[in-house]
Amino acid sequence: QVQLVESGGGLVQAGDSLRLSCAASGRTFSSYTMGWFRQAPGKEREFVGAISRSKGSTYYADSVKGRFTISRDNAKNTVFLQMNSLKVEDTAVYYCAANTYVFLSPRPREYDYWGQGTQVTVSS
Repeated sequence: QVQLVESGGGLVQAGDSLRLSCAASGRTFSSYTMGWFRQAPGKEREFVGAISRSKGSTYYADSVKGRFTISRDNAKNTVFLQMNSLKVEDTAVYYCAANTYVFLSPRPREYDYWGQGTQVTVSS
């Protein structure tokens, strides 16, 4: 089992950057695909991107491709979401999640563990 804790959210202006972190407990962090999702009020949870276990392959939603970058440090049990050129429509609660079996899955139901989320608000 793994516990996930996100941090780094906040209030920024459109065009700004923000870096989210997700710290994981446990000794098997490197065995999980890690994903980032977000959920805006009144909307379903949306896939942002994912990173593979060890080689760092990544997969992004079209809405963030070229602006967001996911990385991980397996030695520190941490995954990061670097968000550049933020837009008002990026406003949401951002969640990290761990997936045991499905490579770079964009589907929330295939993730086994979730953090509590961190709020990102982008003002115009």
